[in-house]
Amino acid sequence: MNLAYIPSPSHGVLYLGPIPLRGYAFCIIIGVFVAVWYGNKRWIARGGQSGTVADIAVWAVPFGLVGGRLYHVITDYELYFSEGRDWVDAFKVWEGGLGIWGAIALGALGAWIGARRRGVPMPAYADAVAPGIAFAQAIGRWGNWFNQELYGRETHVPWALHITSSEGGRVPGYYHPTFLYESLWCVGVGFLVIWADRRFKLGHGRAFALYVAAYCVGRGWIEYMRVDDAHHILGLRLNDWTALLVFLLAVVYIVVSSKKRPGREAVVEPAAVASGADAVAEGVTEAQGKTEDAADKDKAEDKAEGRTEVSMEKTDVAEEKAEGSEGAAKDEAESAKKS
Repeated sequence: MNLAYIPSPSHGVLYLGPIPLRGYAFCIIIGVFVAVWYGNKRWIARGGQSGTVADIAVWAVPFGLVGGRLYHVITDYELYFSEGRDWVDAFKVWEGGLGIWGAIALGALGAWIGARRRGVPMPAYADAVAPGIAFAQAIGRWGNWFNQELYGRETHVPWALHITSSEGGRVPGYYHPTFLYESLWCVGVGFLVIWADRRFKLGHGRAFALYVAAYCVGRGWIEYMRVDDAHHILGLRLNDWTALLVFLLAVVYIVVSSKKRPGREAVVEPAAVASGADAVAEGVTEAQGKTEDAADKDKAEDKAEGRTEVSMEKTDVAEEKAEGSEGAAKDEAESAKKS
C-alpha cells in the first residue's frame, strides 16, 4: 500500500435537491470561461473589440462539444452499440467522453462561421485564443479525476492515483495519473505559446499551430501510458497516430505560412479600426467646434470692448463740452459784474 498517493473523489456528482452537480461538467464549463476571458484580453491587446471572442465562442463551443462527443463515440463505438450496450448512453456527455481531436476540428468550423459573421480573420482569432484553449484543457482534464477514468499503468510512485471504483471494468489500485500529466503539460503549452508569441510576433494562425504541435508531443507519450481500451494500428493506439499526423500538419503549416505570410496582421478587426476612426473624427469635430466657439467669444468680447471705448470717448467729449459751457458762463457773469 502506498503511503503517499492522489486520492480519488468518492463521488463524481453532488445533488442539490433533485439537481445533479457533476464535477466533469463543472471542469468543462470553468475551462470554457477561462479560455474566453483570456482570449478576450489577448484579442483586445491585438487591436480587437471587447466581446468579439465571446460572440464567436457562442458558435465554437457548441460545435466543439458535438465534435468531441462524435469523435469519442465513433472511435469507441463498441461502448455504445455492441451487444448488451445501450445506444442512448452515447448522448450522456456528463459521464465523460470528449475527444479533443473532434472538439478542435468541429470547434474550428464553428469559430470560422462566427468569425465570418463578425467580419474578422479566422487565423488572427485562432492565435488570440490558442493559449486560453490550452489552459481550458488543463482544467477540463480534472473532470477525468472526478470520473476516475483515463489513468495510466499501475505504479507505486508517491504521486500515484488511487482508483477505488470497480465500475465499468475498473480494477481498484494505484495508477499513473495521466490526467494530471496532461493537465500540467497543457499549462506548459499555454505559457510556451504566450512566450513565443511575444518573442517572435506570431501571426496568421502560427500561434495556434504552435499550440497544436506542442500539445501533440505531450499527448503522444501520455497516450502511450494509458491502459483503457482503445483501437490499435501497428501496435500503436489510434490517438497516437492521430497526434503524430496532426503534429506533422501543424509543423508544415508553421513553415509554409512563415514563408508566404511573414509577420503579423496589422488589423485584426476592421470594425474596431472604423470605430476608432469615427471616435477620432468626432474628437476633431468637437475640438474644432470648441475652437470656433472660443473665436466667436473673443470676437464678441472685442466688439463689447470697442463699444465700451466708443461710449467712453463720447462721455469724455460730453464732459469736455459741459466744462467748456460752464467756463463760458462764468466768463459772461464776470464781464457783467464789471460793467
